[in-house]
Amino acid sequence: MSVISRTTTPETMKRPRTTHSRRRFHWSWVGLAAVGLAFAIPFYWMISSALKPQSEIYQWPLRIIPSHLAWENFSHAWNAVPFGNFFVNSLIVTVVGATAKVTLAIFSAYAFAFLPFPGKKWLFLAVLGALMVPGHVTLLMNYITIGNLGMINSYAGIILPGLASAFGTFLLRQHFLGLPKEVMEAAELDGAGHLRKLFYIALPMSVPAVVTVGLIAVIDEWNDFIWPLLVTNSVQMRTLPVGLMALKESEGVSNWGSIMAGTTMVVLPMLLVFLFAQRFIVAGLAGASLKR
Repeated sequence: MSVISRTTTPETMKRPRTTHSRRRFHWSWVGLAAVGLAFAIPFYWMISSALKPQSEIYQWPLRIIPSHLAWENFSHAWNAVPFGNFFVNSLIVTVVGATAKVTLAIFSAYAFAFLPFPGKKWLFLAVLGALMVPGHVTLLMNYITIGNLGMINSYAGIILPGLASAFGTFLLRQHFLGLPKEVMEAAELDGAGHLRKLFYIALPMSVPAVVTVGLIAVIDEWNDFIWPLLVTNSVQMRTLPVGLMALKESEGVSNWGSIMAGTTMVVLPMLLVFLFAQRFIVAGLAGASLKR
């Protein structure tokens, strides 16, 4: 009995489990570090190439740190093409498009979560089906529709086809379903209508989910390339992703410092937005776990 008690003490039972958990913990950090390096190395190479003199970009062995900072790459990229117009166009399209997309997603998600109407489940299934349709499938029909409306080469033509967000509607609907029912019922007993419940109860309790949808919408609008390329036919209406292609055509393959400088100017605003909103993302996605 004494031998059995020694071999089955809690300390001896915990030792192999603790060792295994420590090993698994270390391997998880190794995996995260590998994934981080896979993203960090290209990003650092973009920044360093944007700040290198032209001669050091092709130097072998590769120079990791520039000998001096070539800030003229940024001014050259800005002046080689109308980068100012591209930036203003992207800013307008992103702000207006993302705001409208989030607003529509909020109202449609609230309707799917709390309003009874015929065929609600089937209509929501249609919204989920829209998530599975590649965006390129609708390019031709969208172009014909925008052309018939006379919106080619305009801000409305760039923004209008992307206003509906199936993913945003789904994410916010799932989050709304997870809100405490008691709070919504108490507001209804106090005589609050749907708009009041939405703006004073549902939205204040759903800030992480709304910020997550907004961040995704901002990144989508800012990085969109195919549709602005198709629907615009003048340089003055191009957005930044299309402008980068114009910059590459202007500089060819000989001036990679300016091309990387232009790429950096496109990437940095979204990086700053992401760093500001990242603390909401995990909470927003976790709060939208599947509900009934």
